[in-house]
Amino acid sequence: MILGNYAHGGDVYKNRVTLDFSANVNPFGTPGPVKAAIRAAAEDAARYPDPYCLQLREKLAALHGVSPETILCGNGAAELIFSFAQALRPNSALLPVPSFAEYETALRSVGVEPAFYALLRENGFALTEDILDAITPDTDVLMLCSPNNPTGRSIAPELLLRIVDRCRETGTWLLSDECFQDLCDEDRSFSLIGSLKDGDRVLILRAFTKTYGMAGVRLGYAVSQNRELLMKMSETVQPWNVSNAAQKAGLAALDCPDWAKDARTLFRAEKAFLMKELSARGISVLYGDANYLLLSDVPGLYEKLLERGILVRDCGNYRGLGPGDVRIAVRTHAENAALIAAITEVLHG
Repeated sequence: MILGNYAHGGDVYKNRVTLDFSANVNPFGTPGPVKAAIRAAAEDAARYPDPYCLQLREKLAALHGVSPETILCGNGAAELIFSFAQALRPNSALLPVPSFAEYETALRSVGVEPAFYALLRENGFALTEDILDAITPDTDVLMLCSPNNPTGRSIAPELLLRIVDRCRETGTWLLSDECFQDLCDEDRSFSLIGSLKDGDRVLILRAFTKTYGMAGVRLGYAVSQNRELLMKMSETVQPWNVSNAAQKAGLAALDCPDWAKDARTLFRAEKAFLMKELSARGISVLYGDANYLLLSDVPGLYEKLLERGILVRDCGNYRGLGPGDVRIAVRTHAENAALIAAITEVLHG
């Protein structure tokens, strides 16, 4: 239960929203087989869920070509971020910013005041090789997101592998968030899962949330070749943290391999459409490798669109961003055209 300020997209409960561009969820929604699996799971509502997620881990292991023992499932990716911090309880951490707010929140929950590595607007918020010098033996933890949220920028594979090597040299733990990889442009998609060595201090984060439209189900998973880390993480969460419905939904989702592929096809066309239309209206747009775009220097756009029932992500609360920075999800053409029409009205109103 949230009692303080909610710092994410998707808050359609306290606002009157007809179009939600604030949450970067697959615009095709939830696959039919996943919905059916969730409904069928109601028959087992009286039974405790499998605390080990055995079937789901086996199926994920087959997908990624790893052992089931290298996979840990969680109640969404956010739970895994917090359990990573709780398991390690580091003395120091390095966070490139702007990026996903829960990294900092998780670290602060265990008493860590992270250091920040600024991603520069003039560089398109790209992570550069300068990060290598910022990783030292005093850096206990580094948290990265690729494609990054909210910028949409991916880390070049060569640089990401050099970062892994640097973390091996310094003994730094690396959390690599790949939650948007499945919705990333294919020529920019790269996973670390196949590049890890036994015992590496690396945790790779994945989720069903965005790819399969399962934000309300809460299902994520982590992959690591460090079994000791996964064991420590599993000890930080309550038993039965992944419900029967979530496990069944995950199994069904893995039988829908075209769901992400069809979405990527849509995104290629619609990102080009949005880039063209927004640029024509004088709005600065950062091309994102995933299913969202970052708009800059549009003060008041969030409030004016919300008056029209359209919710976008106000990015003013991200470190390194400010008023006038807005993130929009890429949705269907009809929805995107409606957004452009509303923005045109706002700009000329």
